[in-house]
Amino acid sequence: MKKLISLTILTVAATAGAQTFNNLELGLTGGYAGGLSGEVFVHAPNVVGPVGVKVGVAYTRPSDAINDAADDGLGPFSDAKKPISQGGLGATEAGRHTVISVDGTYGLGEVAPGIDTMVYGGVRYGMFSSTEDYGASAGTRTYSSNSFGLGAGAMASYALTGNLSLVGDLGADYFFKNTINLVRNPPGSAQTTESVPTSDGSYSTYDNRFVRPGTSFKARIGVKYMF
Repeated sequence: MKKLISLTILTVAATAGAQTFNNLELGLTGGYAGGLSGEVFVHAPNVVGPVGVKVGVAYTRPSDAINDAADDGLGPFSDAKKPISQGGLGATEAGRHTVISVDGTYGLGEVAPGIDTMVYGGVRYGMFSSTEDYGASAGTRTYSSNSFGLGAGAMASYALTGNLSLVGDLGADYFFKNTINLVRNPPGSAQTTESVPTSDGSYSTYDNRFVRPGTSFKARIGVKYMF
């Protein structure tokens, strides 16, 4: 992970150096990508002709962290989420997705007066985590997995002022399956950890319960500022 962050920083630095800080864009967008999502990105357009480089970091709170239909032997998780008064365990769920992206971009120019467009594609590194919480009755279980992926999309921008533009982003990312890590924190007992590689016979059981992107579609809108 440290090597990936270092590579990202070096990419941005090298891009900025190539541009001598001319036309470097800093953007902030928000919208939907499997849940409420936001992204910060730096874009250096026209590094070589219409080809540029874009680096971004996105954070998403997924709308679903644990598969309600998944059964761990005590019934589906949807039953566990029911209040204790209704025979459930009062369980809750929460998740977070962080995705680092490095893309090549290609400027398409204006498709309409004032509306500039580009397409992009590149690599992704996703860090995914989901927790099911049973409170004092059974503690928590936290699933996590870090995965490489690929992504592509298109962005359109409309100038609001000289340097500030409204920007829209539509795209899709695909992540490869990787080892799932599970941390159990039962009440009154020591924490336990488990790592389940894709080759493990029980992988499908954890994979079914832990909700994270395979293919993720995104739609965000925001602003970007050109330096």
